Amino acid sequence: MITQQQELWTQFLHFVEERSSSIEYNNWFAAIRLIRATSEEITLEVPNIFVREYLLSNYKKDLVTFLPMRSNGEPAIVFVVAEAQEKELLPIQVATPASSVVAEEQTFKLNPHYTFDNFIEGASNQFVKSAALGVAMRPGRSYNPLFIHGGVGLGKTHLLHAIGHWVKDNHKKLRVQCITTEGFINDLVDNLRNKSIDRMKKFYRTLDVFLVDDIQFLQNRLNFEEEFCNTFESLINQNKQIIITSDKPPGQLKLSERMIARMEWGLVAHVGVPDLETRVAILQYKAEQRGLRIPHKVAFFIAEHIFNNVRQLEGALNRLSAYSRLMGKEVTEEIVHESLGELIETKPTQRVCVENILKSVATIFGVRISDLRGTSRTKEVAFPRQVAMYLAKELINDSLMKLASAFGGKTHSTLLHAWKKIGDQVEKDETLKRQIQMARRNLESDTDLKK
Repeated sequence: MITQQQELWTQFLHFVEERSSSIEYNNWFAAIRLIRATSEEITLEVPNIFVREYLLSNYKKDLVTFLPMRSNGEPAIVFVVAEAQEKELLPIQVATPASSVVAEEQTFKLNPHYTFDNFIEGASNQFVKSAALGVAMRPGRSYNPLFIHGGVGLGKTHLLHAIGHWVKDNHKKLRVQCITTEGFINDLVDNLRNKSIDRMKKFYRTLDVFLVDDIQFLQNRLNFEEEFCNTFESLINQNKQIIITSDKPPGQLKLSERMIARMEWGLVAHVGVPDLETRVAILQYKAEQRGLRIPHKVAFFIAEHIFNNVRQLEGALNRLSAYSRLMGKEVTEEIVHESLGELIETKPTQRVCVENILKSVATIFGVRISDLRGTSRTKEVAFPRQVAMYLAKELINDSLMKLASAFGGKTHSTLLHAWKKIGDQVEKDETLKRQIQMARRNLESDTDLKK
């Protein structure tokens, strides 16, 4: 049992390392030591209380997935602060003023698992993968910029890193930098503090391929936005390739019109929620990587009940893998129920309301509930709104006028038009049919969806 607990802790560290930058991992996890393990709890030595707080604040859900859990739902971990480290406030890496930009370039690493070969293609992401591969093969000469948007855990970062890997392997002379928007902001702050802003500008504006993740974090930060926009324009004017990811399309971001216009210059591509067959393929592929055998029937069962995003699927797979090995059992539908009960357990059906329909549709199509109730006529918003209206007419036994008013004061004729249009289209469009089936399952299981 002690050996199993140690293996689970190692699996947790591997899980974190795959999902964090090398700087984050070295700062917060590399110094943690497992010093004791029993069947009921483990004891970890941390360099200071800040590391303990960071671990519990950011990774509690993941910890209870891998490690024992107390009756109150807390991870069964005892923390011991290393005496030798008590005076150290934070185990951070400090770059000298002369080398801050260079250090960023040297320490940032692309995730080795995020390649085109490891990206499972399906109807919801086929177009965006083709666009990403086209950009990687011909940087600066195809779609520039390439703007990839979609919901959480659908593969945006995977594609971003895959482009970086391809360019590094096939265009070895090109200078590539992949960074999160938060990383860019931190880099700018450090260089302003160190009075080395000219060095930073020279570094970023002489790149050949610039990959930026999560541009939505630039919202409401005008000073940082201006510097990013200047860097953006400098690279575009030199025909250098820029790839950006976001959780929303450019027009829905709270950025300046100038910035939005720049990002819409090239190609805007959407990553959708994977369909059932794609989710099964993802499960089978990732299970094979972990040495876990999942029968096809069981994989379909999991994919039918966990469908919001790939990250949720992977989390379920990690838990299933740990449970199967810990209990020494083969993966069956019964084992799935035991280990993933709270993820797949259906609750008694409640009366469907417009609010729940809006939550479900907003999650599936990656839009905001306020947009579905709003007046925007862009395709990214208008089509999901019509789907929501269709579901409301199909599932709620209220007057058309009352239903329409729940969509921001729309008329009953607008709702009827949407219902007829989606009803006709769903018979011909397999992807739309799956999306509507997904929304229905969401509503039937009363899943707690986030806006």
